[in-house]
Amino acid sequence: MEFKHKSVLLNETIESLNVKPDGIYVDGTLGGGGHSYEICKRLGEKGRLIGIDQDADAIEAASLRLKEFKDKISLVHSNYNNIKSVVNDLGINKVDGIVLDLGVSSYQLDNPERGFTYREDVPLDMRMDRESSMTARDIVNDYSEMELFRVIKDYGEEQFAKNIAKHIVKARSEKPIETTGELNEIIKAAIPAKMREHGGHPSKKTYQAIRIELNHELTVLENSLDTMIELLNPKGRLSIITFHSLEDRIVKNIFRKNMNPCTCPPDFPVCVCGKKPTGRIITRKPIVPSEEEIAENKRAKSSKLRVFERI
Repeated sequence: MEFKHKSVLLNETIESLNVKPDGIYVDGTLGGGGHSYEICKRLGEKGRLIGIDQDADAIEAASLRLKEFKDKISLVHSNYNNIKSVVNDLGINKVDGIVLDLGVSSYQLDNPERGFTYREDVPLDMRMDRESSMTARDIVNDYSEMELFRVIKDYGEEQFAKNIAKHIVKARSEKPIETTGELNEIIKAAIPAKMREHGGHPSKKTYQAIRIELNHELTVLENSLDTMIELLNPKGRLSIITFHSLEDRIVKNIFRKNMNPCTCPPDFPVCVCGKKPTGRIITRKPIVPSEEEIAENKRAKSSKLRVFERI
């Protein structure tokens, strides 16, 4: 299956980076190379792009898509959590812009063998990095009822998390849960029929939760943002596209903390903690897709772009 992914908020994201012809830019979630392609088009002879992705299929697809720019790109199979060591290994200390397009690519969702989809009956997988040994099957069959409840409630924001966790544990006591089809039936049975009529597919939130847990998506995001801001040159920008409230909250809070790190009590006349801002938030409110973009690409609907600029 060909690696296809329609980049959301493409023009808005590229504009937000203020690409300089001789700048160094990092695409931390390379995917099919949509954002990277637009960055490369704006780079001069001395400009450079570093693309990082934990999915080997994405690296392969992007290297084809970006082949006309091969002299100015470095593509690295890694997680953006390792961004500092990736750029340092290339002999670079600072960069002029970083872009992250979070969530799952259309290719990963639409390729049944990757096991992300609840629309076909396939083995439970959901690994973004296929070299990782743990899969969604392990979470579904090995986590305790309490752990499953926590994951589904916290990462899926699913109101029937308790009942879904209970049904999973009951079903797996009879036989291991192997496929998305089996898991779908269990989730369906755990949600009252009248509630299943609204809000899309009944498995949607649970699958999101398992995927986030398996790929440590929120932990990686939370642990990486300060490092990314430190890597930026003055006026360098970090542009991040999120797809659900949990990611967006992390980005918003870390940007705020970097813009106003002072920990002094509010009634102190002057700051004594000595913590200085590292930059400023460019997007007071997140940038969201236009009606036209949502009509063309339904997956853009929940996307939000937030931008931070280094002092």
